[in-house]
Amino acid sequence: MTRILISLLCLTALAPTAGALKVQVWDRELQTKVGDGESSGSKLMMQFVGDYDGPVVVLFAQTDEEKSRATFPGLKSSYNGTLSKGLLTLQVPGTSGASPANTSLTLSKFLIPFKLTLSAQPAGQSLSLPGLKTTESAAKDSPSKDGAAKDGK
Repeated sequence: MTRILISLLCLTALAPTAGALKVQVWDRELQTKVGDGESSGSKLMMQFVGDYDGPVVVLFAQTDEEKSRATFPGLKSSYNGTLSKGLLTLQVPGTSGASPANTSLTLSKFLIPFKLTLSAQPAGQSLSLPGLKTTESAAKDSPSKDGAAKDGK
């Protein structure tokens, strides 16, 4: 009986977590999604729209299991920030006594206390987010001067 119990405890301790931390980056008006990511193990894999430059809202979604285990203690569900040339900077509330000033941190530095490392797709690479048309697909879909669709060949 104790062997079975010990075996079950060992398997439970070694079982990977079912969920993953999800991240979405939107423009300030929440109209356009400019980044997307998900954690896998200790890595947060992110993709960003390369040509976006401006203020953003960063949304973090933890699974119920991550919340109950306090996997990411102190992580808020949203932060303001800036995305410029594929570099995301977050505005994090200051922790010093009476000063409510925000501190700017890059996403990779922000993730250090949560024991996550950032793996971001460089801004120059092609990116496909759901609902996002690339300039090539937009050109193929748009009609030419005579009203006929362009041939992709």
